[in-house]
Amino acid sequence: MIELPNGLHGAYRRRDLVSAIGRHAIRTAVEQGQLVSFHRHVVVRRELVTQLRTRAAAALLLAGERAVLTRHTAARMYGCTAADFAPIDILVPYARRIARAPGVVVHNGIFTEDDVAEIDGLPLLTPELVLADLLCRARRPTALACADQMLSGLPDAQRPGFRDSVLRAISGRADNRGTRQARVLLDLATGLPESPFESQLLLMFYDRELPVPVPQYSITTIDGRELYRLDFAWPEFRIAVEYDGYAAHAERQERDRRRDEDLAARGWIVIHATIDDLMAPSRLVNDVHKALQARRLTA
Repeated sequence: MIELPNGLHGAYRRRDLVSAIGRHAIRTAVEQGQLVSFHRHVVVRRELVTQLRTRAAAALLLAGERAVLTRHTAARMYGCTAADFAPIDILVPYARRIARAPGVVVHNGIFTEDDVAEIDGLPLLTPELVLADLLCRARRPTALACADQMLSGLPDAQRPGFRDSVLRAISGRADNRGTRQARVLLDLATGLPESPFESQLLLMFYDRELPVPVPQYSITTIDGRELYRLDFAWPEFRIAVEYDGYAAHAERQERDRRRDEDLAARGWIVIHATIDDLMAPSRLVNDVHKALQARRLTA
């Protein structure tokens, strides 16, 4: 077993490793499976090859100076599990041309030192720039879910300021494609949905021209004690939608049944949604429409 230096999250420029341990040691480490080739100029430790930070570090080493993580990869670094895991997105100045590598997408653009943050030694665009770009360019469900996840990671008092920073980043883009979409998605984002699927459900309600519900609506006793927290609610009509993710609900069906009965006794209509309703939303949309119509007629 060859003793290897630490590297950058287990990634190495081949030329740097040659200087540290020599060509023969590198060849031996590759033959023994200790190292694998990310690119002819970059190698990584085999046991770390699937790790996000290792793949990101390898892409940055390949790109050289003046390269930062961007888009989905940067969002992942900021904790957005809704963002795509692959490929690795890097941003370099327009004049740079980077050798192609499998699993790496190179974007060209303009950025300054003030636009760059760092996590675990890896440079990436600041959160507001990353989110602004996703809101403009990514798939709408993914972009909204990332916005909710970024907001949920902030204290309540910091969310308005962050939202304003993202809006300024959207308005300041040289390319105005997608900026209208971005503003709509940013308005929908609250940081309250507890999973990307819930963010997608909220967007589906909006797209189907239903009134936008309140996420994570709390039902309390007279003295303020919380009884239930509903995934989505139209409180003025006492209508709720509960998302039944398998992991969250498979072992609590009886408790959910008792809760639904209690809510019904309190005048609430509870509609259940599953991941299948994201693929084929007609049933859920019709149920919500019918409930809203019934409550409006009796109002």
